Amino acid sequence: MPGRLPTRDDFPTSIILSVTPPSSSQPPTNVLILLHGLGDTNASFTTLGQRLNLPETACISIQAPNPLPFDLGGFHWGDDIVFDQASGEMDVDTGFKSSTRLVLENVIRKGLVEKCGYKPREIIMFGFGQGGMVGLQVATEFDGEELGGVISIGGVVPSTLPLKALSNKSRTPVIVCKGSKNSIVTQSAISRMKDAFESVEVKEWRKSGDGMPSNREEMLPIMQFFARRLRSVKGVPEGSVELA
Repeated sequence: MPGRLPTRDDFPTSIILSVTPPSSSQPPTNVLILLHGLGDTNASFTTLGQRLNLPETACISIQAPNPLPFDLGGFHWGDDIVFDQASGEMDVDTGFKSSTRLVLENVIRKGLVEKCGYKPREIIMFGFGQGGMVGLQVATEFDGEELGGVISIGGVVPSTLPLKALSNKSRTPVIVCKGSKNSIVTQSAISRMKDAFESVEVKEWRKSGDGMPSNREEMLPIMQFFARRLRSVKGVPEGSVELA
């Protein structure tokens, strides 16, 4: 039995989120959890879920729990706020214990698995920057079971997360996308991810920085990942091409 379509009432009222059902009355066989970046809200990733229009997939866009200070607008996922004294910019890697608990316990375990009937394998996370870091930490702490996958745009395994023994690597597959220069996804960060996960795919875009994908070439490996990991109760429609 596939899970049922989540509703707002399946989650604590303290969590700001939106639920976008699959189009064309398709069954919600999968759930895509969308985690925005530092200083954003869940509204932009609600739109992203609608534009992706993935088959048989409900999208849940979650807003980070902590507002930015000084009336800057937007929200962040970190346990703390730290400014780099040299650059004056906010440090993105400040620990994610409370945000991980919010996503892992309140959204996935209690909401999607217990109330809505989803299997962990049917749940994929897509995060940008800090949101990607939260998604990766959630996957490492989901003991014993494989999630559908984590797509991280410019997000790495948080430095505050102690890595498990190599024999206990997470079985959740990960794809990480990064810019070819000025990326926080360094070689040491990639090595750390490979210490935490059995399967890590790294896609390097020909641009500076770790912004969101902006063209078909950048989006293609993400869509191929979806094609491999999304489940279907309807099968592949006649005449369609399934990406490898």
